[in-house]
Amino acid sequence: MRLFLLTICLLLSLSRTTAAQILYDNSTQGVILKALNYIYNYEFTESETLQRQIKVKYPNHPVVPLLRAIQLQWQYLPVKDNKVVGSQYLALLNDCLAKSEIIEKDPKNLAEVVFFQMAVHGYIAVVNNFNGDSFKAANEARKAYSYVVKGFDLMEQNPEFYFSTGMYNYYVERYPIDHPIVKPVMLFLKDGNMALGLKQVEMAATKSVFSRAESAFYLSRILLKHEKKYDRAAVLMANLVKTYPNNPIYLMKNVEALMLAKKYEEAHRLNEILKTKSGTIYQLATHVFEAMYQEKELKNDKLAMQSYLATLKMPFDDEYTKDYHAFAYYGLSQIATRAKDPAKARNYLKKAQSMTEYEHIVRK
Repeated sequence: MRLFLLTICLLLSLSRTTAAQILYDNSTQGVILKALNYIYNYEFTESETLQRQIKVKYPNHPVVPLLRAIQLQWQYLPVKDNKVVGSQYLALLNDCLAKSEIIEKDPKNLAEVVFFQMAVHGYIAVVNNFNGDSFKAANEARKAYSYVVKGFDLMEQNPEFYFSTGMYNYYVERYPIDHPIVKPVMLFLKDGNMALGLKQVEMAATKSVFSRAESAFYLSRILLKHEKKYDRAAVLMANLVKTYPNNPIYLMKNVEALMLAKKYEEAHRLNEILKTKSGTIYQLATHVFEAMYQEKELKNDKLAMQSYLATLKMPFDDEYTKDYHAFAYYGLSQIATRAKDPAKARNYLKKAQSMTEYEHIVRK
């Protein structure tokens, strides 16, 4: 999971060394927050201007490469599909890690170091995983885990820690439910608590400052995928779209939440806006949302089937649109059921369940 906003918050609230004096620089705190907001709203040129200001004032601070990495992550989403940018991204993460290790020498910087190490090792693990190096990925994940656990004791110092702790508490219990094969490995990890984890992420989404958007985004994903609280997720995503109207990922997830909440007309209206966004991720999403609208609201199985099949012809991204292929298979299974073709319906449903963790599909 993405944790970069938490590292930024930590920079602003818990620094103690000469190399990290942003704590006492209110003006720079404001510049960092503005730079982040520009990134989330896809105003990258404006963010770069502010990043240069920060670099002039704090050339050796970890926040400099971290902000740039955050921008690349959003600007070239998914960054793993661009080899040149992917290499730049990994270099920035390593630079951030090196700079954070410098301030690790002072024990007063424990909380800050925990967040930097947790986030950067986690991101590098993801990069190695996509590059097919499972050994390096596992090693980086192990390092990230050790810092996640350390963060449990730091929540009282800063509410931003509720996000990482809550996500851990929820998913360390949830993941083996969806992936039973990993249960033996999970036995070696610290126990979690899904109910507590959900409350902690909710707290981060309402009380944190720098991790509020990130917390709300992942809270909505939990509510959509596992908790089936679609109305609540739709409200969270609507607020993010209102704050960051240029962010197509937030718009896409808002349409999804509205569709699952059965607010089809509102979802359809926003899907027409999503159709104007370039990129396979968004175009694939618009096909499946159009199909859901035709099937659920207009009761037109013929047009719905056409759009579902068009969805499946487009390559999916593991993080952002794999579930939409599952939605398409699930929709086709429902259409086949109504067409009195149980064999085809079972086949489509089996394919859908093999690709997703969404409760409304896998528990059928």
